[in-house]
Amino acid sequence: MESLKYRLLREDEFWRDIPQFANVSESDFINYKWQIKNSIYDQKTLLQAINDIAPKEFIEAACQGFSRVPMAVRITPYLLSLIDWNDPWNDPIRKQFIPVSTQLIEDHPMLSFDSLHERQDAVTSSLVHRYPQKALFLALDTCPAYCRFCTRSYAVGQNTNIMKKGNFSVDSKRWEEAFNYIESHPELEDIVISGGDTYNLSAEQIKTIGFRLLQIPQIRRIRFASKGLAVMPMKVLTDENWLDAITSVLELGKKLYKEVALHTHFNHANEITGITQRAMQKFFERGLVVRDQTVLLRGINDTSEQMQLLIQRLSYINIQPYYVFQHDLVKGVEDLRTSVQTAINIEKSLRGVIAGFKTPTVALDAPAGGGKRSIHSYEYYNRETGVSVYTAPSVRPGKYFLYFDPLHSLDENIRNAWKDPKQQQIMCDEALNEARKAKF
Repeated sequence: MESLKYRLLREDEFWRDIPQFANVSESDFINYKWQIKNSIYDQKTLLQAINDIAPKEFIEAACQGFSRVPMAVRITPYLLSLIDWNDPWNDPIRKQFIPVSTQLIEDHPMLSFDSLHERQDAVTSSLVHRYPQKALFLALDTCPAYCRFCTRSYAVGQNTNIMKKGNFSVDSKRWEEAFNYIESHPELEDIVISGGDTYNLSAEQIKTIGFRLLQIPQIRRIRFASKGLAVMPMKVLTDENWLDAITSVLELGKKLYKEVALHTHFNHANEITGITQRAMQKFFERGLVVRDQTVLLRGINDTSEQMQLLIQRLSYINIQPYYVFQHDLVKGVEDLRTSVQTAINIEKSLRGVIAGFKTPTVALDAPAGGGKRSIHSYEYYNRETGVSVYTAPSVRPGKYFLYFDPLHSLDENIRNAWKDPKQQQIMCDEALNEARKAKF
């Protein structure tokens, strides 16, 4: 039945379609060490892997694409094998990790490398404190795979042609500064441990961070942030030390009556396989709550059908659909952004598809440090100029935050107007004035 499509998870040996993986056994493929050893870390290795299966025109476009984006290349054999190489141009997984020059488009002039102003809100080199009770602990700057649209492209991964990266690598001194700050701020109750990706922390590092945070008296909740389940689920199945470390932190949390959870990141139903389900069963058996944060991406999950299938499949394998985020104002990935109106339409279509507690909140992380806002909560939205205005009374009282729809979603005359600094100012001022009037 079409309505039960979300239950159909890939169980075949799909990796054998890649020539260099054709003779890889299942036991090897689901071994996390094999995945790490055979991950692709540079453009040359990637092109060698797909040379015999991708169209020549695609390979040429990929070569040119790498030189124009801020994120470095890193892709696991698992992800590479899930891409439909009969049509890589349109594949939803390929679009997230491999740029092609023919699909890249001009950035909106209002984009920036740190649109959320995390560096401005950093209180130590590892800690971002924006919300009164919550802080973001950036423990490391690497991931098992690098997403093109990463909000932290200013620091995550290796340097690229257009971006020299910052640094928050694993460092006990940096961590200690963060712990000391948290201990000295009794209002902090909730810590998100991210990076980079906590999947890349060792078992001992997981325990070091988790135990230390839970033993701070005022801390009530900690969350490990990781895309690992989507890009290399076999780590959960074969890295027993890492899984036991997460479990030991969870168990300490239970003894102290504190919450420990994992927040992960799936963007398309094709990323969820039988291997993913088996990994989730490990977490579920141990009682770990796993929530998902999806990014709304053009040509990947920006239709009602695609998003509905994703949240149903996530729920089916016991992952809580938590957030669907409007794409941040990140440079080099304008082709993946959608309008705010698209997000509004998606949100409406999700209501009633699944149980209310499994329905994600569609949100926008307001640029310049405004924090997460419901996509519907704008003070003003001009669909013609593509400017929406949000406020964040509990985070930045009295301030206004502007989000800009991608140029490709606007009329040609408006696109041309955005090229003129004077017209830019006029459109921004007009939106701010209307937002201020709407407040009274």
